[in-house]
Amino acid sequence: MTVSPATIKDVARVAGVSVATVSRALNGAENVLPDTRQRILDVARELRYSPSGAARSLITRRTDTVGALLPDLHGEFFSELIRGIDQAARARGLHLLLSSSHDDADEAAAALRAMNGRVDGLIVMSPHADDDFLSQNLPSALPAVLLNSGVKQPTRPVFAVDNFGGARAMTEHLVASGRRRIAFLGGPSANFEARERERGYRAGLPASAEPWVMEGDFSEGGGQRAGVALLALPPAERPDAIFAANDIMAIGLLGELQAGGVRVPEDVALAGFDDIPVARYVSPALTTMRVPIAALGGQALDALADALEKEGDDRTATVMPVQLVVRRSCGGRKT
Repeated sequence: MTVSPATIKDVARVAGVSVATVSRALNGAENVLPDTRQRILDVARELRYSPSGAARSLITRRTDTVGALLPDLHGEFFSELIRGIDQAARARGLHLLLSSSHDDADEAAAALRAMNGRVDGLIVMSPHADDDFLSQNLPSALPAVLLNSGVKQPTRPVFAVDNFGGARAMTEHLVASGRRRIAFLGGPSANFEARERERGYRAGLPASAEPWVMEGDFSEGGGQRAGVALLALPPAERPDAIFAANDIMAIGLLGELQAGGVRVPEDVALAGFDDIPVARYVSPALTTMRVPIAALGGQALDALADALEKEGDDRTATVMPVQLVVRRSCGGRKT
């Protein structure tokens, strides 16, 4: 014999109160006497009553769900970022809804429209998230936090890593270690982070040095293609150091160079950016600029959760510091 689950009416009948009082008590409303609230909670526990999430959201106008729009869900960088967001969300009692734009502006716009109404707030990380894009696709009333955004006049909290300062420091480190022909493997031209890292590279070069910028796309394949192009050059015309705009390109480049007989770091120093977990395990271990990836996601979620609990026009811009990590790929000791 199947027993039907208890309803809110059952709780109200056994507790001797109205359905409205049960609803207010279970949703934390303040206008319920403490003794009455406790009696309702005890009855609900005894009857094993589980309130409907849909019904509760109609009352509270909250879904207890937040969304995150990311350029991609693949790779160690995004895995670490999602881990940070998810841990912070669970600590706040929130559920997480993920979506990827696959670096496509139309898909990013469609994802934002699809999540509107399904989430209480959004974390948005997209190379297309400029002022015009956000004004057209993100409702002003929906709380949101931006990650690594190039918006010029932010109206929402923005979290970013110090892309420019980190890239400049890495280039200066390569110069200080005696490298003179330093090439830069960049990211997608439309990507704000990639542009800032290239700008930092150029700023870190000596005035007498000629910038050497190679096109990349933040993928392992992009690093491999750069390696093929460099191997096609006579050894005397190759750079003596290569700074890749992210670790996964540096790792792809490392494999291609080694397959072509180029020694790292003896023939060419190699550096990346992000310090994804695998960077310390490749051989030689990769010199890189450490980004607090999980902390970036966690702090963004905390800022979003805070925005859900208060009203106001928060335009805080937070720049996350980065740290130079010197390993064997540049001739330094493993750390």
